[in-house]
Amino acid sequence: MEWQFEKVTFSREYPRNVVTKLLVERAEHGGWELVRVRISADGTRRVILRRKIIRAIRTA
Repeated sequence: MEWQFEKVTFSREYPRNVVTKLLVERAEHGGWELVRVRISADGTRRVILRRKIIRAIRTA
């Protein structure tokens, strides 16, 4: 199984509920799932998302 990863960064100006809504939208419509959230000392949120890569297998 292969995974596709995406890193997303949110500045501290975004409230928690806005970040949550954006991540839920990505999960519902893009098939992403949350791997890790890191909040740095300056308030920046660094989020890592992943989703499965489904490869079509050619059959004869």
